[in-house]
Order: sequence, then structure tokens, then C-alpha cells
Amino acid sequence: MSKRIMILATNGFEQSELEQPKATLEKQGYECIVVSPEEGEIKGWDQDNWGDSVKVDMALADANESDFDALVLPGGQMNPDILRMEDKAIELVRAFDDAGKPIAAICHGPWLLVEADIVDGRKVTSWPSVRTDLENAGADVVDDKAVVDGNLVTSRNPDDIPAFCEALIDLLETETAEIA
Repeated sequence: MSKRIMILATNGFEQSELEQPKATLEKQGYECIVVSPEEGEIKGWDQDNWGDSVKVDMALADANESDFDALVLPGGQMNPDILRMEDKAIELVRAFDDAGKPIAAICHGPWLLVEADIVDGRKVTSWPSVRTDLENAGADVVDDKAVVDGNLVTSRNPDDIPAFCEALIDLLETETAEIA
């Protein structure tokens, strides 16, 4: 049975940071489910203008950590800023962390990790403007393409997507090997 990956996003997600990891994970045989507080479709942000819409597969209200094997948090400035005000989104981030399941956050996505209070003492990276928030939350912030600390994978920006995906897939495959 393929592993199920929750991609948690809303309007204003960075187009490439949702679509490229989703495509990469699906190509590797993972099932990706887009979860959002919005119904129908959500609209991406593509560098400096509105991008394409993506179909929402599941309402945030119906999502449970126990139904998924990992969580992906795309960036974009608007997306995580809106989601960090959603109690259910923060509860999900905490639940994935409590369960030790992989959480992959890129660009501004680590704002959700700060809001969930799960970065204290952990090594992470992000978009430069989020780094002070991470440091204030107790994280050890570094400037690297992909940083793995336990179940957390973090990356800085769209240029890091290949390293971000590779780190997440390695974590997922390591988990599978440990279970077997």
C-alpha cells in the first residue's frame, strides 16, 4: 500500500513549492492529498502574480494525522500566514510531530512549525525573513538547501525543491526500511 502524504495549503501557496513536490512524490508512488480550509480549488502564487489553481482533495476539518504518513507544508508568504491562524492546521502539525511522522516545510512554510511550537532546539532552515521567528522560537537556524532534524525536513526556497524532495523521500524510505 502506498504511503499517503498530506499537502496542507490554502490560497497564495507558492506554485512550484506545491506542484513540484507533489509531482515528484507521485512519480515515486506516493499518494498526495491536498488538504485546505477552502473547498473546491485553491489558487497559487507564481513568483510575482497569481498562478494556477489546484484541486482540494479534502477539507481541513476532515483531516486527521492518523490517516497520513507525512505532511508537506509549501511556502509562499500568504499561504502559511493564513494557515497559522487556523487552529486545526496547527493541531495537525503538532499531531504529526508527536507521532514522529515526517514534516517537510519549505520557504515560509516553517512559520507553521513556529506556531505549533515544535522547533525549540531543532536545526532548521527557511526563507530569510522567517529565520528570526525560528530563532526566537529556539531553533538552530542554518543556511542550507535541505536540513533534516529527526522527522523535520526544511528548505529555503524554490531552488531547493530537488534537495527538499530528496530529503523527504529518504526519510520516508528510511521509515519503511525500519518497519520492514
